[in-house]
Amino acid sequence: MAVPARTCGASRHGTAQIALLWPRRGPRPGARSPASGPPRPLLLLLPPLLLLPLLAAPGASAYSFPQQHTMQHWARRLEQEIDGVMRIFGGVQQLREIYKDNRNLFEVQENEPQKLVEKVAGDIESLLDRKVQALKRLADAAENFQKAHRWQDNIKEEDIVYYDAKADAELDDPESEDVERGSKASTLRLDFVEDSNFKNKVNYSYTAVQIPTDIYKGSTVILNELNWTEALENVFTENRRQDPTLLWQVFGSATGVTRYYPATPWRAPKKIDLYDVRRRPWYIQGASSPKDMVIIVDVSGSVSGLTLKLMKTSVCEMLDTLSDDDYVNVASFNEKAQPVSCFTHLVQANVRNKKVFKEAVQGMVAKGTTGYKAGFEYAFDQLQNSNITRANCNKMIMMFTDGGEDRVQDVFEKYNWPNRTVRVFTFSVGQHNYDVTPLQWMACTNKGYYFEIPSIGAIRINTQEYLDVLGRPMVLAGKEAKQVQWTNVYEDALGLGLVVTGTLPVFNLTQDGPGEKKNQLILGVMGIDVALNDIKRLTPNYTLGANGYVFAIDLNGYVLLHPNLKPQTTNFREPVTLDFLDAELEDENKEEIRRSMIDGNKGHKQIRTLVKSLDERYIDEVMRNYTWVPIRSTNYSLGLVLPPYSTFYLQANLSDQILQVKYFEFLLPSSFESEGHVFIAPREYCKDLNASDNNTEFLKNFIELMEKVTPDSKQCNNFLLHNLILDTGITQQLVERVWRDQDLNTYSLLAVFATTHGGITRIFPNKAAEDWTENPEPFNASFYRRSLDNRGYVFKPPHQDALLRPLELENDTVGILVSTAVELSLGRHTLRPAVVGVKLDLEAWAEKFKVLASNRTHQDQPQKQCGPSSHCEMDCEVNNEDLLCVLIDDGGFLVLSNQNHQWDQVRIIRKRVEGKGLGLSLLQAWHCQPVTTVLSWHPQVGRFFSEVDANLMLALYNNSFYTRKESYDYQAACAPQPPGNLGAAPRGIFVPTIADFLNLAWWTSAAAWSLFQQLLYGLIYHSWFQADPAEAEGNPEARESSCVMKQTQYYFGSVNASYNAIIDCGNCSRLFHAQRLTNTNLLFVVAEKPLCSQCDAGRLLQKETHSDAPEQCELVQRPRYRRGPHICFDYNATEDTSDCGRGASFPPSLGILVSLQLLLLLGLPPRPQPQVHSHTSHRP
Repeated sequence: MAVPARTCGASRHGTAQIALLWPRRGPRPGARSPASGPPRPLLLLLPPLLLLPLLAAPGASAYSFPQQHTMQHWARRLEQEIDGVMRIFGGVQQLREIYKDNRNLFEVQENEPQKLVEKVAGDIESLLDRKVQALKRLADAAENFQKAHRWQDNIKEEDIVYYDAKADAELDDPESEDVERGSKASTLRLDFVEDSNFKNKVNYSYTAVQIPTDIYKGSTVILNELNWTEALENVFTENRRQDPTLLWQVFGSATGVTRYYPATPWRAPKKIDLYDVRRRPWYIQGASSPKDMVIIVDVSGSVSGLTLKLMKTSVCEMLDTLSDDDYVNVASFNEKAQPVSCFTHLVQANVRNKKVFKEAVQGMVAKGTTGYKAGFEYAFDQLQNSNITRANCNKMIMMFTDGGEDRVQDVFEKYNWPNRTVRVFTFSVGQHNYDVTPLQWMACTNKGYYFEIPSIGAIRINTQEYLDVLGRPMVLAGKEAKQVQWTNVYEDALGLGLVVTGTLPVFNLTQDGPGEKKNQLILGVMGIDVALNDIKRLTPNYTLGANGYVFAIDLNGYVLLHPNLKPQTTNFREPVTLDFLDAELEDENKEEIRRSMIDGNKGHKQIRTLVKSLDERYIDEVMRNYTWVPIRSTNYSLGLVLPPYSTFYLQANLSDQILQVKYFEFLLPSSFESEGHVFIAPREYCKDLNASDNNTEFLKNFIELMEKVTPDSKQCNNFLLHNLILDTGITQQLVERVWRDQDLNTYSLLAVFATTHGGITRIFPNKAAEDWTENPEPFNASFYRRSLDNRGYVFKPPHQDALLRPLELENDTVGILVSTAVELSLGRHTLRPAVVGVKLDLEAWAEKFKVLASNRTHQDQPQKQCGPSSHCEMDCEVNNEDLLCVLIDDGGFLVLSNQNHQWDQVRIIRKRVEGKGLGLSLLQAWHCQPVTTVLSWHPQVGRFFSEVDANLMLALYNNSFYTRKESYDYQAACAPQPPGNLGAAPRGIFVPTIADFLNLAWWTSAAAWSLFQQLLYGLIYHSWFQADPAEAEGNPEARESSCVMKQTQYYFGSVNASYNAIIDCGNCSRLFHAQRLTNTNLLFVVAEKPLCSQCDAGRLLQKETHSDAPEQCELVQRPRYRRGPHICFDYNATEDTSDCGRGASFPPSLGILVSLQLLLLLGLPPRPQPQVHSHTSHRP
């Protein structure tokens, strides 16, 4: 019978009266107040016994909302149907019996966390120690070679023979410097062979040399450097002979020369090569101790135009010389000083804080008069603040100004004399005629250095040479300072991927003459790379199970190893810094573990915590055992995470070769038709096994190899092979005992499957494998890992992307995966060696769902008709136009619904398409239509429920059926931000205004004066200003930039009860009932369909969105715990501070100087533009 017509103003089923009878309650704990966001519907929770009589009030229509006991009855029927199917077809009990019947074919091994983590830590220590020994040999040899070297003033380019790593690229570039003027150096031409360890072509007989673009190769300094470093070639070679696993061995010279071994061509970028070893994270860390730096910038009225632009750029370049071990703040000053950003004290110089500074610096405006006293007093106050976290080592003030007469001696006497614990570096910026003597005096009397930056070309070299001054105490400390440091994770410039580098400073041991003081200059830094993959190979992988893993962190809390360390894009100029608390979902227990690891302690702790699913759609609350120990002789600490069910694991013992052959035959494709299709995990079973992303091809390669070798071969991993073959036989027995004799169609099943720890996924019947989309590696399959962590049956609806292409599916079917772990008890040992499940036919189960949630006892029974004089309860089948019935999983995604009209549309559309013979061509045409049109053609299954019914999902959330977890992904990649309203000018190009063209000063200062200064001073020319780092530094393919994405997941809250509630929207209120289904991850919801427009409720969002991340200004007020390096060299009584003036520079090539300068005149920063908000990110 049709339900009577309704209008928005009329009440339904007594709903409006109920809303008036019951008092309103406040929002649930933690819910937002109306003032904090979009208005939400008020929820009236009604005690079931009081609610039900009102629902059946006299005068209501023939159909009433189902009573609570009716809906609980439907829920029990659903539970029983699911459990029955899984018991019959899942085969959990039968698989347990199969394992017990084959007990003689395997042994149970135990993971002992403490022993495991100590062994791995010892192995990593041994690996790194071998690199340390090689480093020490190199550093000692370099110091001796340089000490024995005799300086040659008249050295010529033709006297030096070396392999120029950039020579090939320069020969290909007709505009290159060497091609234009003809290179006089004797550059070697080498042959290279491909080496998988280096992921590159290399030559083991020679070293390669890389010289920055802005350094003249023919200068006397560079030629002498090339001369004495040539002797390092033999030491590099001998190191490799002693340790063939060594990767790049590098010497980075303080002059900018890089000599590395083995030789390989430089990875030439599309733009100008900005690589300078002195600005690499590993060099900076090895060349000086940690720093507390305050940068003060003169913004008085005399600082304008080009000078202010130079200052802004200089500050940004200065920030790039700082690492995560350093602390910094930036302030501007005229009559008074103030911070340029929201940071009011020193903050860690990490990537995100430096980005805040760089953006804030661009907003500096010149006005007022110069007040050095205000600037220096502010800087000293910052450095004397002991109530904050800081480096507590080198302290320095960097002042950028256009000049002045005040020496502020009284300030230095008050704050810094006589001990002079704070170094002062002064920078005279721009072209002017001011007396620079006061600036020189400030630097010289405070153990610092004075620099001049007259033009853009002087910025890069003069903002990094202060490191030579900071290196003096290290050199004077001698052997005490010769300690190896290990870096953060960063991207290797030559293509190794993610690496860490051991660094060791190299000192100048020469003396100016008999009885003279020894030299206090640092020669450079020696480095040896260790690929993260080489460290990972030392960790157990498959014995820990799918959810067990090893991780390691450094003193900053950044991860060295972690399964979630997966940067989508990397910037050569910055290290990869992912905090342990960002790699996992943060909680108090993990904060405590992190602190203990940073402090170098051992520990063990079992905690209940939240974990994110592999597909990042779900959150599970799980138990985990954390065990950790320090890695001796390093700043790293190693941790092991193990679920309780992974304490034990199976180790196959297939000594019977006849049985090996028997089980192996079930891997052959010829057996698939009768035994089901087999996917094998793409693991490294043997050294000669060819990998492939196509599992069919991988299986073929595996079978071909097994015909040549045995599972006991020394070239194979016997543990992996034996377990794989054992699981092949065990899953075949499951087919034989359970699946083969069952009719899957009777229960509307598309497939049954079993997935094992050993790497086997068996799908039955064979044809079902055509639609199998799960990862063949169980450890990388979300359903497998979630099933291990959850008891009961885990439903996984098809992902929405799969449903956008319904016509491409085989047999017109879409499947829902239902899986459960097989828990095996063998004596005192409990483990979960496999996951079994079924794949439901979505369309058929949607019909079955309606019958189970109806007043019919079975599908063949006629539907109950309700006459005019009788009273009936609505059900999910008869009243699907008025009653919404759904199953939602624990992540808030729709699994089943009684709203099947969309399915009818899909079938009708399919028949029309097939009848016309249009096939997929029409589907492709449909995909060109708006997404909203496409979505109306397929069911809502797999979508986040708020996208289906925002009003009802919000009610479930506010009633604590769901809890929300928000986190940030700091490793995401976003498309570059399109330029703002800058006309046709490229990003980063200065576009002069009409006023600029009319302003004679712009032309004279920016062009004539700049070029004249270059010629007059012979300053070093530079690389392209504000070039794209990804392209300029050797990664031309990179088109995306790193960004932060906000992730939101939902999971079941604390409510387990079954109750009714009202979504109060005045005359448009709705009743709903919600109940968890026992032993599943499903929520059964029955609700009135919306009568009319609902309240303007905010929609809950689940999709990942671009974010600016948590406000940095707030985060720095509660910094995470960290520790700096345990050594500090910032003072030595014998230091000679007399050398405090302008540093020498190498004479540049005139032709290149002129051409680059003209380019740089267009490379000035753009005028500030309004921020364009977008879902894409841009580089800072």
